[in-house]
Amino acid sequence: MKKISPSKLTKGNEIRIIAPSDSLKRVGGYNANLSSKKKLERMGFKVTFGKHVNECDILNTSSISSRISDLHAAFSDPHVKAILSVIGGLTSNELLPYIDYELIRLHPKIICGFSDFTALANAITAKTGLITYYGPAYATLKMNGTSGKYQDKYWKQALVNNDYPKTLIASDNWQSGPWYQENAKLIQHKNEWKVYNSGNATGNTIGGNLDTFNLLLGTPYQPDLSNKILLVEFSEAMLWEEFSRNLANLLQSVENPKALLIGRFPMECNMTEEKLIYILNKFPILKRIPVMYDVNFGHAQPIFTIPIGATVTVNTDNKLITYNN
Repeated sequence: MKKISPSKLTKGNEIRIIAPSDSLKRVGGYNANLSSKKKLERMGFKVTFGKHVNECDILNTSSISSRISDLHAAFSDPHVKAILSVIGGLTSNELLPYIDYELIRLHPKIICGFSDFTALANAITAKTGLITYYGPAYATLKMNGTSGKYQDKYWKQALVNNDYPKTLIASDNWQSGPWYQENAKLIQHKNEWKVYNSGNATGNTIGGNLDTFNLLLGTPYQPDLSNKILLVEFSEAMLWEEFSRNLANLLQSVENPKALLIGRFPMECNMTEEKLIYILNKFPILKRIPVMYDVNFGHAQPIFTIPIGATVTVNTDNKLITYNN
């Protein structure tokens, strides 16, 4: 399928916030996330919201019809140039049979988020060829300090900057925990991307949150699994033991993977370097392709923005990731 690269943002463009999974209400509502809106406005953008973004049921989400309505409205509206997911959740894969993929193909635009957004992003890319983006959601854009600066830099590099090629490098520090709480005591740790198996590789990206991505396997919304750069990360809700079987499921499904990039694990997962190496050692294929871990994407902060479906080059010697979309 032919790739579609969405147009980059320019000042004055409208960004639409939608909730394809959890509601804005689940993360505190409009006022609790006002700093995200103000940050985007300082960047020069207009921020609008989907009609149903505050609907919230017992699973912290809204009806499939409400979420589909907001998704279609955002892609249909000629004034909207980019779409941001509110946050993650558990339910974005419910939408996949009801999406008008032809509408999206005919009206391509930026769409970005992370975590449960993985199902939506990879399905849209698979069905339309549109390059999507794995990066900060609306609620996480309110992050400030050095982590916020790193996150904002690479968000703008992916979605605003027209210069090529684009390079991703490690942040100086990382943290894990409730950064959004005013009095949270967060410890900054020295950050470094680490190499399990060295090498250079180029290929198109797929993946994101590992257990969410695996929900697509065997469905009509599964992307092409051959010759890809694999992105995998785990949320704080998952235990380290579950990573092994989830990774096994993915590696049994893909054909000729080009490289594996593993996002840094949140502290709540109780993953250690010893445990991770134990898991990676199980899989012979990982001795034949470049593998880096503790990379800046996923559920530990800060995170960069990386395209899904784009051609990416992994260089383990210099610990660089580059792309041209």
